[in-house]
Amino acid sequence: MRPGERGTAAEQLANLRRAVTALQPLLAEPGLVITHGNGPQVGNELLRQERAAAEAPPLPLWLAVAQTQAEIGALIAAELRPALAQRETVCVLTHVRVAADDPAFDRPTKPIGPFYSAEQAERLERDRGWALAADANRGHRRVVPSPAPLEIVELAAIRQLAGAGTVTIACGGGGIPVVRRGGRLSGVDAVIDKDRASALLARELEAERLIIITEVPAVYRSFGEEDQEEIRELSRSDAEALLPQLAEGSMRPKIESALGFAGETLITNIDSLAGALADNAGTRVRP
Repeated sequence: MRPGERGTAAEQLANLRRAVTALQPLLAEPGLVITHGNGPQVGNELLRQERAAAEAPPLPLWLAVAQTQAEIGALIAAELRPALAQRETVCVLTHVRVAADDPAFDRPTKPIGPFYSAEQAERLERDRGWALAADANRGHRRVVPSPAPLEIVELAAIRQLAGAGTVTIACGGGGIPVVRRGGRLSGVDAVIDKDRASALLARELEAERLIIITEVPAVYRSFGEEDQEEIRELSRSDAEALLPQLAEGSMRPKIESALGFAGETLITNIDSLAGALADNAGTRVRP
């Protein structure tokens, strides 16, 4: 979803068509795995449930993650298939294990849903008991717990599909958060950061490269300030030193994810992807 859009299926398909066009240089590469976020879609799903609560029982957040994972996966597959010629694409409904005692459950930080003005945010905190936070100078968003991903439950299936040449859509929205209780996996109300889950998946798959698509062309020092500076390349030590300057709900998880991945990470936006792949744009975090 782009700023000013309501998130209709037609809008999302149009955005995906543009994204798939930009991804063309990658679609021929073997072993391609595509992940995605779901913040606006989860927010919309929770609003639908809230407003229809008198007619249909609301579902927990982890099931809203599962619903939007399938929704967005279906939309991505619909736009990918015409671009893949004879290759297949498959969406894997992915569960990601977290720790039941993760301290994130006591400190919600993950933004979901639409942006609100300061006045709207104050009213939502008062009337609905939501936690809201400013997000990269774009307004206020609801924040929910974001525990660290520990295990990709469907890893073996994803590896097998990608190894067979199938373009695999996985870990949508960071994955469905689950905890292990005895011999069972139980869903928990949280949203796992999509970049951290993607980095874990890339590491476990021993991927060569992790590409993180975001709203801006590159990573910046002093983002949003008059003296902001685009960063074209970061060593691991430079990336670690930059972390305290980055917003927790925005660029910081992307740099942390790059540091958690053994290979090269490229951070850019859709419009700059072609240039970034040619080493003429974006930010590279070197191994």
